[in-house]
This record gives sequence, C-alpha cells and structure tokens, in this order.
Amino acid sequence: MTTFPGSPKLIKGGIVLLNPGTGAVLRIIALQYNADSLNRSFQIQSFTSGGDRSEALRLKGPPIETIKLEAEIDAADQLEFPDQHDEIVQNGLHAQLAALETLIYPSSSQLQANDSLANSGTLEIVPVESPLTLFVWSKNRIVPVRLTEFSITEEAFDPSLNPIRAKVSLGMRVLSIDDLGFSHKGGTLFMRFLQNKEQLSARHRSGGFATLGINGIP
Repeated sequence: MTTFPGSPKLIKGGIVLLNPGTGAVLRIIALQYNADSLNRSFQIQSFTSGGDRSEALRLKGPPIETIKLEAEIDAADQLEFPDQHDEIVQNGLHAQLAALETLIYPSSSQLQANDSLANSGTLEIVPVESPLTLFVWSKNRIVPVRLTEFSITEEAFDPSLNPIRAKVSLGMRVLSIDDLGFSHKGGTLFMRFLQNKEQLSARHRSGGFATLGINGIP
C-alpha cells in the first residue's frame, strides 16, 4: 500500500463541518484514498406535464442532486511503522470510522440537555441542529450536503478484532437555497457553487454544429 515515490501528490476529497451560524470550521475529515468513481444523479424541478403550456419550459428551482461514493480505509501503511502510529496499533481504524459515524449522531451532550429539558416539563423541544456539512471534491466542487445513506463494511481485523481495512459507502443530498434559503451560510455556499458551475460552462466551446447545417437556427 506504500505510495510510489515518483507519483504526483493528490488532493484528498472529504467532508468539512462548519458552524452554521458563524461559518467557523469545526472539523475536517479527509478521505484516506479518493474514491475511484462518483455517482451523481439529478431530479429536475420542472412543472409536471398536463399543466399550462406557458409553463412547459419553466424550472421551479435547482435540481435535487444526490451523490454516492465508496471510499476505502486501510491501516496497512501505518502498521508498517507501528512506533509512529500508536493509535492505529491500539485501536485499528476505530477512530477514523468514529469520525465519520458521529456525522449522523446528535452529540451526547445535546441528548442529555434535551433529556433535562423534558424532565423539567418543557413542552416543546427543538430538534438538535447538526453542523453544516460540506462535501469537498476539488476546488470546483465544494457544496453543502445532508447525509442520506451511510454503510460500513469492515473487511479485515487485527488479533484484537479492531478493524484494519474497511469500505465506506456514502450517499448525500446536495442542499440548495430551496432547503436553506439565501441568508443561511449553506445557501451562500450553494450559490457560490452554482456560479462557479456557470463560469465553467461558459468556458466550454461547443463546436461541430456548423457542419450539421444548423448554424442559423431562427
């Protein structure tokens, strides 16, 4: 698993957690190895068929985009140098997996605070707000998301049954201004993501239409 010395340095994708109010970075979770593929699907927000003909070309809002990927985590490199990786030797990949798993858990302090409110007779308890989650995959794809699917397959263990190789499957839904609004930090980041997409689109040169004889569409 050791990297070839002459190979180029790769930028790692991953997840960044922000304070939704201040935008301060709370945590960065980089993937050990970038996924080989990224599946993206779009549910287009158009008006349904059978409506007013004047609405046939109208869009109600941004599409609902979902992202799925599988990432591998492997302790082989660290276990080659056990003196430098005491945490891996003692606990395997538990810490790395826990960092991902806590993305979908409310914190224990939040749960205890809600329990105290309930015991004191509070009639309405606001659901726990999680940090703003960003999916980062290159400088051109930094987008707010909500985790919708999460599974872990532990594939190898050390003698103490600590996982030392695992595959993580993540499903995410991109959060747009329809979900967060324009004033929310996540809404601002989505608009920046969309504007960057438009700038990239403007750089694309669509050639070849002239040879098809449709250069002068009225």
